[in-house]
Amino acid sequence: MMQPLPAYNFYIALAEAEANFAAVGLSALSAVVLGGFSEAAGLDSEIQVEERRAGGVNDRVYQFPGAASFPHLVLTRGMGFGEDLYLWHEQFLKGKGVRRHGMVFLADENHLPIKAWKFENGIPVKWSGPALNAGSSALAIEKLEIAHERMGLVLSPGKALSAAAENLGV
Repeated sequence: MMQPLPAYNFYIALAEAEANFAAVGLSALSAVVLGGFSEAAGLDSEIQVEERRAGGVNDRVYQFPGAASFPHLVLTRGMGFGEDLYLWHEQFLKGKGVRRHGMVFLADENHLPIKAWKFENGIPVKWSGPALNAGSSALAIEKLEIAHERMGLVLSPGKALSAAAENLGV
């Protein structure tokens, strides 16, 4: 019987949108990742349903698949890992930002990917700094919200990373 996977061991890799997903996979292999995240939310996709009624058919409403929608990916981490997330967002504030593809990897105890999700053409639409409160001992947390065009599960992420390395001659 297969055991549920723990959701606490994950990492994220980003590449400029002009790069292909093989480059993103290579980034993960090389451990060039945005690490230290405590949460990644928004690994969802939904298909809108269009309803149609047919004249004279009163016992049903026909359901047809419509457009897909994807919520923003929200990355949360403690501050202190550098300013890379804010700087990416700031480039868009200045009108000079570059979209990025990315992958979120769920890893096993050896930090090898066992599941992966990819997103395409990400834009950092919101950065949130910490809530500062002198009366609390909570950690300083930053969040980055990424809008993207598509999110999907990568089947066999281990094979995908091996193929990425092979395609790039690693």
